Amino acid sequence: MSNDIVIEAWNTVLFEKFSRFKYLFIEGYASISEEALKRHRPPEGSKVLDVGCGFGDCTLELARFLGEQGVATGVDCASNFIDECECSAKDKGIGNAHFFVADVEVDDLRGPYDEAFARFGTMFFNMPGLAMKNIRSALKPGGKFTQVVWRKREANPWLHDAECCVKEIVPVISHDDTDAVHCGPGPFSMAGPDMVSDMLQATGFEKVQFERFDTDICIGRNMEEAVQFALEIGPAGEIIRLAGEEGERLKGEVQVALEAVIGQFEKEDGSFWAPSSAWFITAYNPY
Repeated sequence: MSNDIVIEAWNTVLFEKFSRFKYLFIEGYASISEEALKRHRPPEGSKVLDVGCGFGDCTLELARFLGEQGVATGVDCASNFIDECECSAKDKGIGNAHFFVADVEVDDLRGPYDEAFARFGTMFFNMPGLAMKNIRSALKPGGKFTQVVWRKREANPWLHDAECCVKEIVPVISHDDTDAVHCGPGPFSMAGPDMVSDMLQATGFEKVQFERFDTDICIGRNMEEAVQFALEIGPAGEIIRLAGEEGERLKGEVQVALEAVIGQFEKEDGSFWAPSSAWFITAYNPY
């Protein structure tokens, strides 16, 4: 199965959408990555691969942890994200953060690394087993892989409630029924611990462990931003986009419905914070 369609999506329409909400992805997810790196902080001086690095904020944070003798390397399939990462590293004067473009499922990941890390970077692989195997091959013997993924839909109402709302209005088009580019399997593809544990062990990892982490995340600084975030990002946005002209025609009706759904997350200052739930998954490459 080729990743060309998914890579094109992340380099074009999804890159544009994520860029519009860059603040929410960096600031909104900060508490999650901070906790993951607090619990699973790589040793100073080590070499760490950041898988699906996106805007590179985790890569730069890793580079600070690792010190001058360490190296943080971010990889992403989308060259537009990597360009952003390189500019950020240069602007912040962080010289031990490096970035490159690659398809993690099949390309050389330029190891060996002491550890690998991924915050929401492994959920969109068409062939996740191949990706896990390739990541393990890039680790040194005994190397640790820490990944952060979303838990089940129902535990993430900021995504799931919006998706259910849109499905009541917009016809759902399967990826197989359209030539439109798409994000891949989606944000909950790694939510099942049994499936993920079996996959990691089947690709050679050992000592697989799951830790649950719940926290509220910012989904908008006001109602307009929160609704637009729901309209553009995640399953709800994907449904509307894949529905094409019909999705665009129904967008106004969807927006009104989403205001009621999103309203439950409003705080006293007018910002919107919703419950979220993630897995911190750790696994090791055997010696």
